[in-house]
Amino acid sequence: MSNENLKQRTKKFALEVIQFVEALPRDDAGKVLGRQLLRSGTSVGANYRAACRAKSNADFISKMGNVEEEADESGYWIELLMESGKVAQTKSVPLLKESGELLAIAVSSINTARNSGGRE
Repeated sequence: MSNENLKQRTKKFALEVIQFVEALPRDDAGKVLGRQLLRSGTSVGANYRAACRAKSNADFISKMGNVEEEADESGYWIELLMESGKVAQTKSVPLLKESGELLAIAVSSINTARNSGGRE
């Protein structure tokens, strides 16, 4: 996947997270979990953009580590929202799947950069 394609994919993920959070119940749990998801879900793309501008391989690996953490955290908040019954699985499963795929891409990119000394 090219840098530009992944930039667009992470931005699309952020926009879907925004829409998802806007539809959450406005009770205390919905607000708190929604804020957490909003923060982590929108950070995936922002951190990926930063990784694309990394000044060294070590900097790239560090910034992609942030992408990995935020994608994983996003999945956690989505799981909590699903398992607490705050959202229907039909609405949350596609977003959870995408957070998992973005996590896998980040891990793969980090491993490639570590093993080859270059970026993926």
